[in-house]
Amino acid sequence: MVRAPLTPEQLEAGRRLGETLRRARGARSLNEVAAQAGISPETLRKIETGRLPSPAFGVVAALAGVLSLSLDDLAAEWSGESAHAPATHGVRSA
Repeated sequence: MVRAPLTPEQLEAGRRLGETLRRARGARSLNEVAAQAGISPETLRKIETGRLPSPAFGVVAALAGVLSLSLDDLAAEWSGESAHAPATHGVRSA
């Protein structure tokens, strides 16, 4: 199965995701965070720089856990909503 090329919007979403993860990593080393998430440092480097703009959900979930980020906030960042809407920090409406 051949994967369709990513759209410019998807590439930009990947860059936003990578920037968010890099900011959340802060002063922690790339190697430390990658090891805790169970991924290679090169994979994390590619995500943070936008060279891997659509990482697998399991990878994103592992990084969110290691970096204490909510998946809801990361999804909003991916879709570009975080700049326009307040973060809910995982709180869902009934």
